[in-house]
Amino acid sequence: MPPDPLQNYAQKPDNVGRRRKWLVLAGKLLVTLLTLGLLYYSVFADAATAAAWRQLLATSLTGAGRGPVLAALALVPVNWGLEAWKWWRLARHLEPVSFRRSYRAVLVGLTLGFVTPNRVGDYAGRIIELKSRRLDALGAVFLGRYCQLIATVAAGSVGIAYFLLRFYLVGYPATQVGVMAAVLLLNAAVLLPYYRSRLLVAALGLVRPLRRFRRFLAVMPSYSARALTVVLAIAGLRYLVFCVQFGLLLLAYGARPGVGEGLAAIAGTFLFKSLVPSLNALADVGVRELSATHLFGLLGQPVLPVLSASLSLWVVNIALPSAVGLLFVLQVKVFRKKKAHRATHP
Repeated sequence: MPPDPLQNYAQKPDNVGRRRKWLVLAGKLLVTLLTLGLLYYSVFADAATAAAWRQLLATSLTGAGRGPVLAALALVPVNWGLEAWKWWRLARHLEPVSFRRSYRAVLVGLTLGFVTPNRVGDYAGRIIELKSRRLDALGAVFLGRYCQLIATVAAGSVGIAYFLLRFYLVGYPATQVGVMAAVLLLNAAVLLPYYRSRLLVAALGLVRPLRRFRRFLAVMPSYSARALTVVLAIAGLRYLVFCVQFGLLLLAYGARPGVGEGLAAIAGTFLFKSLVPSLNALADVGVRELSATHLFGLLGQPVLPVLSASLSLWVVNIALPSAVGLLFVLQVKVFRKKKAHRATHP
């Protein structure tokens, strides 16, 4: 007797579901292996990072630098807690979401971003944690990353201006005025699309290759100016935590720049790192170390303590949380049941 075609049709979705599950499992295992491989290479196999990591452990356990290093480590959950708070403020505009789920989404995004070019996996990690409106979530993630860029540009442009005025443009008052004007214009240009995102969305429609991105960013104008200001303030707090961690690690390794000039060098380092595209989180290391050693070198600081502090900042803020995020990657539900989607969108 031939098989019932209706019965075969009914079984087809189950087969598709099984294939999806296997594909998701394979993807999770691939991310896990890539992350562990990059972590091993960056923390243990790479000589410079391994030396900095060993020195970090030795300093944190014994010696005068133990207090600053432990304080920097204690700020790691605060750092990513602020990022989770920022994402929670943005995501709850799309659907009800708890802070705990937002924190998990941030860690998953951090792990996926660790192994993807320009950290695009950060988008996927946060979006798949949502039950609905995942397309709109692309705009929300972009908004969160953009407000962090605003904080970086605002502080970094002032830091770079400090070095230009002090070391390169002495005796050129007209050029100095031009630099300060350029700093103001740059910050205004960065802030305008944030509070006037309708202009950004409209501008994308004018450029044919960018038109396809309009629908992803269409949710941005729906955020109120008050909500955007709160999110920007959280981004500023998180940026401050990064600076404090860098300063503590510099202190632990023996670098002693002045407070003002040290903050200018830290801000300039972060700006250079943000402006240079990278293949993955590991590629950020070289950019940050090169800019940090140059700027702190202008202040007369030795290279080794600055290099060790910069590498350690990457280890404690990116490498270790990425390893923790692996625990949540394996629990992520990539495909949601249609029932949940219909409940949200009747």
